[in-house]
Amino acid sequence: MTTDAVPGDPRRLLSEVHDLAHRVRRDQRVTWVALLVLAVVTFAAIPFDWFGMRVDCAPTGECEFSRDGVLYYWPPALLVAYAAIAYVYRRIARSRGVDARVLPYAITGAALILVFLAAWIAVRVHLADNPPPTEPLPYGWMVLDRLVAPWGIIGVALLVLARLERNTGLLLFTLGYLAVVLVPIDFGWQTHSSVPAEFVPQQVINGLVLLLGAAGFALARRR
Repeated sequence: MTTDAVPGDPRRLLSEVHDLAHRVRRDQRVTWVALLVLAVVTFAAIPFDWFGMRVDCAPTGECEFSRDGVLYYWPPALLVAYAAIAYVYRRIARSRGVDARVLPYAITGAALILVFLAAWIAVRVHLADNPPPTEPLPYGWMVLDRLVAPWGIIGVALLVLARLERNTGLLLFTLGYLAVVLVPIDFGWQTHSSVPAEFVPQQVINGLVLLLGAAGFALARRR
């Protein structure tokens, strides 16, 4: 008996099947499209957040604010973004002769928008019956707040896309993105001229991370 590969050898056929499956998964990936669309949505949110923020300042200098622009902009913007991503994914994948498993990602994104709206409404109802806290919230609550915010749920949905694509690169990128979102950084860039300006640096950084990720995956695809 011999173990040399011959036509019809099961081991060679299995290897070819695995190779074909890998090529199909690679052709299904249009990761840069999703990241680019999400980056555009993130940058476009800045003026909505700025002009849609309600700020009430007391003579003592203490200010209370409400980011109403976030509520009015992000839900419809993300719904349009996920619909656009699903459409482009399927169109590009079909042009390559394969299909794209992007619908679960779009559905997850839409469901997470409902989570964001529910959290926002719950906070509004709570503040309507209780005075706003005078002490800073515990760190764990701040992390949870950022996770259910629009920029946080973008990362959670990307984890689903990484699983659907079996894309280790996207998984690592998403974990890095979530780290930036949940532990805000501004590289020393802070603007204290107004309350809305305080939120601009982190929004710009979030958008830049997504944009750089889109560029990186696009270059990797070309190679």
